Amino acid sequence: MIDLWLIGIGTGNPDHVTGEAQKALREAALILVPRKGPDKADLAGLRHDILTAAGATAKVAEFDMPVRDPALPYQERVAQWHDEIAEIWKATMADYAVDGPVALLVWGDPGLYDSTLRIADRFTPKPNIRVVPGVTALQALTSAHAIPFNTVNGAVVVSTGRRLRDHGWPDGAETVIVMLDGECSFQQLDPAGIQIWWGGFLGMKEQVLEHGDLAEAGPRIVATRAAAREAHGWIMDTYLLRKLAQ
Repeated sequence: MIDLWLIGIGTGNPDHVTGEAQKALREAALILVPRKGPDKADLAGLRHDILTAAGATAKVAEFDMPVRDPALPYQERVAQWHDEIAEIWKATMADYAVDGPVALLVWGDPGLYDSTLRIADRFTPKPNIRVVPGVTALQALTSAHAIPFNTVNGAVVVSTGRRLRDHGWPDGAETVIVMLDGECSFQQLDPAGIQIWWGGFLGMKEQVLEHGDLAEAGPRIVATRAAAREAHGWIMDTYLLRKLAQ
């Protein structure tokens, strides 16, 4: 049975990799590193930098990530994509056939808006899974802006851009943190009484931040995000929305 270690590596800053994660990287026998195309080659490079900083000596196997089929409905598209990734993992592990733990470096934390655990669940027999927690984009965002995650006794909803577009502001929430939003879905909200804190490339030297009243900061964020994506070929970003007390 495979020992599969899913190691959270934070948001791209090697200083965010915990001591537990560094130790796990040094103890792994094989480390899988995804390649996501030439536009995101520096993501693989960052993973290699983290391995070097941790003193990892394991074999490293790079693999090409499959592309989602845009013709399929969203849920079916994601399920098929996860099936394909699981098969690539299996084939890569079989090619190396190491005696010891196999590790994957997971951006952020393996338990927060990441599908690595769901992909691992497709293995038969099930692997022995170990999860090493990592710094999340939520933590990096609130730290970068020096703001609290929540108001006093206030409800927080962590959601996606897709849900914000489809369903609007979640009932009962004072704070909404949005992950996985490539379309700046905050533009679909009535901005009255809402503040936004946004960050791209959180924790990295390329980090960019914006905040303010949604009505005036929203267009500025859209422009800043577009310019950063154009400059780097990709962007990872997230934002926090908060309704002001009436």
